[in-house]
Amino acid sequence: MLQLINTSDGSHTIKNLELNETYHSTHGALQESNHVYIQQGLHYFINQFQPKSANILEVGFGTGLNALLTMIDKKANGIEIIYHTVEAFPLSDDMVKQLNYPDHLPQINAASSFLELHKAAWDEEVKLNANFALHKMLTDIRSLELKEDFYDVVYFDAFAPKIQPAMWTKSVLANVIRAMRKGGVMVTYCANGQFKRDLKDLGMLVEEVPGPPGKRVMVRTYRLRN
Repeated sequence: MLQLINTSDGSHTIKNLELNETYHSTHGALQESNHVYIQQGLHYFINQFQPKSANILEVGFGTGLNALLTMIDKKANGIEIIYHTVEAFPLSDDMVKQLNYPDHLPQINAASSFLELHKAAWDEEVKLNANFALHKMLTDIRSLELKEDFYDVVYFDAFAPKIQPAMWTKSVLANVIRAMRKGGVMVTYCANGQFKRDLKDLGMLVEEVPGPPGKRVMVRTYRLRN
């Protein structure tokens, strides 16, 4: 069972009552997604490489907030983005309609973009505007065969390891890392010790950076170029 709740910045998140876990930080859903995935992930990649395009993989579509922030991001304007996102348990249309993210964003196209993201068909690529193509994959990341050396940026946004440990196994991480281009970056709110050790064992460079409100640190990790 799912319950809509307010977070400290006024934006909604959803609580899975069976797991007793929220989709976003209760200290601010919008602040968390913007900090972890946009600023520390997408913006970091853009600032480092000044790319003309970016292929993004999101593990956990959830509410669609990360996809929305990416689609309407000003810094990403003019960059061709292919956005692949994996979700095994999509939200109902009724729950999506209650989410208030567009109300807390300055972009005039936030509401229409949010609707387009959720209305887009599953398991096919849909061009939502001139620079943004979305492919929502209705499956479990554990059974998904990802294209190798394809993604520039990965948003790893599964439920926490203590809640959903099967999503954070070394085999899942290895599958995701193989799908990343050399020099690619992965970001997540999680700073779990075993997670960081597994990343290092898989040849990743692991960096702790300041976390969003309510969390001291988060992880940004890189697939080395050599």
